[in-house]
Amino acid sequence: MTELAELALELVNTPSVSRQEHEVTAWIGRWLEERAPHLEIQHRQEDAIVFGEPGEPDVVLAGHSDTVPAQDNIPGRIDDGWVYGLGSSDMKGSLAVMLALAAERRHDRLRPLYVIFGREEVAVSESVLAQLFERCPQIRRARLALMMEPTENRIEAGCLGNMSASLTYRGVAAHSARPWLGRNAIHEAVLGLRRVAEAGPRDVTLSGLTFREVLSVTAIEGGVANNVIPDRVVCGLNFRFAGNRDRRQAEDRLRELVGEEGELELRSYAPGAPVALDNPLVQDLIRRSGLEVRPKQAWTPIAEFAEQGMDAVNLGPGDPGLAHRRDERVSVAAMQATLALLRDFLTG
Repeated sequence: MTELAELALELVNTPSVSRQEHEVTAWIGRWLEERAPHLEIQHRQEDAIVFGEPGEPDVVLAGHSDTVPAQDNIPGRIDDGWVYGLGSSDMKGSLAVMLALAAERRHDRLRPLYVIFGREEVAVSESVLAQLFERCPQIRRARLALMMEPTENRIEAGCLGNMSASLTYRGVAAHSARPWLGRNAIHEAVLGLRRVAEAGPRDVTLSGLTFREVLSVTAIEGGVANNVIPDRVVCGLNFRFAGNRDRRQAEDRLRELVGEEGELELRSYAPGAPVALDNPLVQDLIRRSGLEVRPKQAWTPIAEFAEQGMDAVNLGPGDPGLAHRRDERVSVAAMQATLALLRDFLTG
C-alpha cells in the first residue's frame, strides 16, 4: 500500500494542468522503461502515451493525465491513509493503479491496453483521445474500455451529454428616466427565463438506470450604465441530457425547454453515452467484483469511446465529491481495492 501511495504522490507532484501534460507524460515514459520493460510503448506524444503487451487488446484501461489549475494544493502529501493534492482523486490515483497493474508480469486471461491522455478537463473540441483513435487503431479493436474516472469503486454506466448555448434577449435602449420610450432587455430576460427556471429535472431511465436531464442558466450579461435601459442581454445555458439523445434530439429538446422567447445559439456539444451493461465483459466484471452499478450523472470520455462503436463504463478509486477541491484526496485503501479487483478481472 505504501508503494502505491508513493506512486500516486509522485504523479500528483508532477504538474499537468490541462494543455501542459508534457512533463507527466515524460515521467510516465521513464517510469515504464525502468519498472515495466516487458511492455511496449505503442504510441507517445507530448500529451498522451499508449502501452501494453504486444498483440490484440481485449480491454482498454484509460485515464486522463491533466488536472484543473492548482488551488495551493501542490505539492501533495500522504496523511492517515490518504494521498492529498491536485488531481489525486481526478484522477492520478487511477493512473497509479494503472501503472502498478501494468508493472506486474502476468499472463492475463484478458490482454489490457493502457491509454493515458491529456486535455480532458477542457472542452471536448480539444480532445486528445479523439486523435488517438486514428493514431492507434488497436484501441478500437478492444472489446471493452474501462474509463477510470472517480466512481468510489462503483461501476458507473452511461454518461450525460453536455450542450452549452447562449440565449439573447433584445430590447430598445432609452434613458432610464423615460423607460416607456424603450424596451428593457433585462425585463424581457426575466420574463423569458421563467420558463427555464420552472423546468425541473426530467428523469430518463435507460437499462434500469435513471439519469436526470437538467437545464441551468449559468451566466447573465447585460446593461450599459445605471441610467440606460439596456437593449441586449445574453444568458449562458447548460443542458445535460441522457445518452439516448443524438445531437438533433438534444437540440430539439433544448429549444422546447427555452420556448420562443429569445435567440438561441449553440456554443458547444459533447455527446452522451449509452448504457453498456449488456457487454459480456461488463457482466463478468460485475459478477466477479460484486460492485454496485449506478448511472454516471456527468459527462466522461466513455462518450468518445461510444462514438467509435466501443462499449465503455466508468470505474475508479477516486471520490467524485472530492474532485477539483482545494483539499482533494484519494484513499490508499480504495486504490488498493481497485488494483485487486482489476487484477482478478484480467487474470481470471
